[in-house]
Amino acid sequence: MERKRSDNIAEELEGLILGGVFTPGERLDEVQLADRFAVSRTPLREAFHRLALSGLVEHIPHRGTFVRQPGPVELIEMFEVMAELEATCARLAAARITDEALDDMRATNARCLAAVEAADHDGYYHENERFHAILYRQSGNGFLEGECLRLHKRLMPFRRMQLRLRGRLRQSMSEHEAIVEALQRGAADEAAEALRAHVAVQGEKFHHLMAGLKQAAE
Repeated sequence: MERKRSDNIAEELEGLILGGVFTPGERLDEVQLADRFAVSRTPLREAFHRLALSGLVEHIPHRGTFVRQPGPVELIEMFEVMAELEATCARLAAARITDEALDDMRATNARCLAAVEAADHDGYYHENERFHAILYRQSGNGFLEGECLRLHKRLMPFRRMQLRLRGRLRQSMSEHEAIVEALQRGAADEAAEALRAHVAVQGEKFHHLMAGLKQAAE
């Protein structure tokens, strides 16, 4: 399915914000950006809405849309919740996942591996999204799936940034394979712990993420 133009704009703006082109507190000019992307204001505002869900921008009525970034405490709290939600998905999916879904996860991992070999960070991220979406669905709990998808969208730019850390693509790929193997065996606790470790931002991973955000803000 062709991606919406607003999604592409949101990703480009995300990169500009995290790359420091647009800095925290700066107002995003709709007219200039509409000209820059050669679009009307409708897809641009849709892109702003997506970025607002990630906490990268804030819309202030009668003033406009401004760049913001969550602080370290807010970020680590969101990642802690995401790790626990996904661990719960894995625990439930270990008993509920279908053979077809396992095949889909393996196929997604194969495309992830191709992206690793090509050093295609964006390609890997999009396949990674599919991998996690399958997991959420296979939890068999619609409410949990919805909560995971909402928080996943909010953390999207920061998870994407993580994948650009040196060696992270191959590490993530290895973690994916361990997750599928645990799900295949129906090892609920092992699958849950594998997902928790895969998603959680702590120690060195957190320091690298914050360093990247600090560099973007300077």
